[in-house]
Amino acid sequence: MLRLNNIKLPLDHAEAELVAEVSKRLGIELADVLRCEVFKRSFDARNKNDIQLIYQVDIELAGGLEAMLLEKYANQDICRPSPDTGYRLVAEADTGFPSATQQRPIVIGFGPCGILAALLLAQMGLRPIVLERGKAVRERTADTWAFWRKGELKTESNVQYGEGGAGTFSDGKLYSQVKDKRFLGRKVQMEFVKAGAPEEILYVSKPHIGTFKLVKMVENIRAEIVRLGGEIRFSEKVDHLQFESEDTEESKQVTGVVLASGEVLHSRHVVLAIGHSARDSFQMLQDQGVYIEPKPFSIGFRIEHPQSVIDRARFGKHAGHPILGAADYKLVHHCDNGRSVYSFCMCPGGTVVAAASEEGGLVTNGMSQYSRNERNANSAIVVGISPEQDYPGDPLAGIDLQRTLERRAFKLGGSDYTAPAQLVGDFLDNKPSSELAGTQPSYKPGIKLTDLSSSLPPFAIAAIQEAIPAFDKQIKGFAMRDAMLTAVETRTSSPICIKRDKQFESINTRGLYPAGEGAGYAGGILSAGIDGIKVAEAIALSLLPPSS
Repeated sequence: MLRLNNIKLPLDHAEAELVAEVSKRLGIELADVLRCEVFKRSFDARNKNDIQLIYQVDIELAGGLEAMLLEKYANQDICRPSPDTGYRLVAEADTGFPSATQQRPIVIGFGPCGILAALLLAQMGLRPIVLERGKAVRERTADTWAFWRKGELKTESNVQYGEGGAGTFSDGKLYSQVKDKRFLGRKVQMEFVKAGAPEEILYVSKPHIGTFKLVKMVENIRAEIVRLGGEIRFSEKVDHLQFESEDTEESKQVTGVVLASGEVLHSRHVVLAIGHSARDSFQMLQDQGVYIEPKPFSIGFRIEHPQSVIDRARFGKHAGHPILGAADYKLVHHCDNGRSVYSFCMCPGGTVVAAASEEGGLVTNGMSQYSRNERNANSAIVVGISPEQDYPGDPLAGIDLQRTLERRAFKLGGSDYTAPAQLVGDFLDNKPSSELAGTQPSYKPGIKLTDLSSSLPPFAIAAIQEAIPAFDKQIKGFAMRDAMLTAVETRTSSPICIKRDKQFESINTRGLYPAGEGAGYAGGILSAGIDGIKVAEAIALSLLPPSS
């Protein structure tokens, strides 16, 4: 088959026009196009009055036309052979493992990274044991919704902890900016489709799933892992790692894990997919001498606008078109004080949710369902910070900063998980808010109108105050006075990186495979899943017999 890129058609084109445009582009008869499959569909909305759909298609042609066209356009970027996007396991059970004495790999954490790592290990016959400190996804969902309704936090079952990870309560975005020459992202998406995700995630440019669909999908993948010989153990927290007795601080070999219950599980291959909020686990790793270094992350607020405002600003007269759906945005502003402010985790037609995992701390996040049909659009508006400038010293100092800001927000909201909030107009005018205007906040358990200037460091407040009017020049209405800011957003990414080598092992702990967001190697569902695949492959390759 041939791959054609950048085929542009009007937003409301007829289905037959796509094949007609292909034949026109190649200068061949319409009847010579035997098959035309959409590999990717995006849109160009820079001209709101003339929004164009952009296609990447794979085509099958009659006779020897494919070879002829490849030769004809050899020096032009018109058509290329369709790449092989299929995935092949690097090893399988019949390649020599597991042997009768082979220890089963352990996967700690069952978010997107741990799920894909466990699935790949199971598909290769390695029967992984998965340890998840939280609950199964339906029990966890019930606990999380109870927190949102009543403010009753369960510290081991919430937005951060439990089957599916933090991505379960998000927009369910399935795109990333990682270089993916092996099409591992396609493997992740294919597994999600097998588990019940909509098939459109394979071809739309910014696919998403939404929380309700993610719940069932996660359950189905879990069932497949178990069917293939894997074991999933919920409410199982790892207390510490075990190492060989002769190990040194500079070089260790993991030999197993000790659970909070006291049970010991032996394995020389441990995947660490613990997510970006497993602060006690980060402390445990540091105490046990696993090499950790601090990394940058971001802090800020959630901002809410009526979705209709964003739709009109992005799509003009085409706002509400079913192909376009609810509009999103991606914004960045470089401030006079040297800081950068950007939008993060934008949730069209979604809600702001309580995402705390520790008592006495308040954290916000964003979530959308597949339909994206809630009243408001929301996004994090965050300021980049770095260890060198903002939390020097201890590798875990970023966690201390997160806690400080989360506890400050908790007190500012009334110490009951009510979130402090402020109208954008008042925030820009440096005065507290006292009553709501047009934008109705979506955060549950509820909000308390106040002055947010004390919730973040002064440099962050100044940067966001500068950025919001700048963003209004790109998205008309962004600085509308009755838009809503809710504090505080601190869990944008992991504040630490657990360094690993080219074999995906910790640089000073053999057999320990740091992976995903918590280890500093991913930033979303798709990239975390890709990293889980890479780590599973590394384990399998290390176990192959020498002759393989």
